Amino acid sequence: MVLHGLSAVCRRGVGGNRRALPAERLAFEPGAKATFSRSTLDDADLKAFTSLDGVEATPLGASFVNAASTDGAPSLDLALFGVAPDSFLVTRPDARAAMAGKPGLVLASELEDQGVKVGDRYRLGGSDVELPVLGFTFAGTYGHAPIAFVSLPTWQQIQYGDRAEGRFSAVALRGDPTAIERAAKAADLEVLTKTAAYAGSPGYSAETTTMTLIRTFLLVISALVVGAFFTVLTVQRTRQIGLLKAMGASNGYIARDSVGQMTVLVAAATAVGVLVGVGVVAALSGGDAPVELSPRSIATVAVSLVVSGVVGSLAAIRRITQVEPAIALGVEP
Repeated sequence: MVLHGLSAVCRRGVGGNRRALPAERLAFEPGAKATFSRSTLDDADLKAFTSLDGVEATPLGASFVNAASTDGAPSLDLALFGVAPDSFLVTRPDARAAMAGKPGLVLASELEDQGVKVGDRYRLGGSDVELPVLGFTFAGTYGHAPIAFVSLPTWQQIQYGDRAEGRFSAVALRGDPTAIERAAKAADLEVLTKTAAYAGSPGYSAETTTMTLIRTFLLVISALVVGAFFTVLTVQRTRQIGLLKAMGASNGYIARDSVGQMTVLVAAATAVGVLVGVGVVAALSGGDAPVELSPRSIATVAVSLVVSGVVGSLAAIRRITQVEPAIALGVEP
């Protein structure tokens, strides 16, 4: 059984992908810094938003748990999300029925590929709560752990036992942003857009910063390599440049001609590299590698490579302008 109606909270990969949580904003406890484990809210906080016109609000529980199989199967590390059955986060009737019915787990579909079956039973965390697998949905991962959905009361029982007292991690919101911000300020809550809340995912900021640094260094290295190549090419073309100057060509004309040639070379090389890269990613995407093709990202990186290469080629411009026609004409091939 596959339940399609539960919306993904986070898709595979780092840093660049759109998240599918059907909420526009998330309200956290002040100082939580968008981290679910640092935020604890209750029904009083939820009421600050449920009375607003044009705003939908629903509680959301989130935590990391270990699920130990009662049948001897390997344990699972899960990102457990508790959602209310009538929440706008649950978009289809079959999923709503699953959340409102007998307590159970709806797991990320990747766990089905790993051999987990409907009906398998797991004991959650350090609690005595034992749940069957109800089905699978296209949930992806959060904090590199596969997502599992349960009803909010079940999540509260796993997280707090008999001391739940209506507590949860955050409030998912959508609707009038002005009204939401005003209500959050009055209730002393921290409201973040969905995009800003990504930073609260464990390791998200560190990993995206690392990837940004890697991309930056690669662009710098590309500029240096192209600059070195263009410098060598300029040395090899010294006699040709001298002949052009002897025939009346200006430094500006020669510089534009050289940079134009280098632009064509860099663009062609980048196009070949993109085709090879897309082919490799397409070959890997059928396996377990967490890769995804994004045309916008590919185009941005390709243009950045071309620009950095052309900028690197400018390092040889000074050498071109210093070539003297008389000296160049005397150089033997």
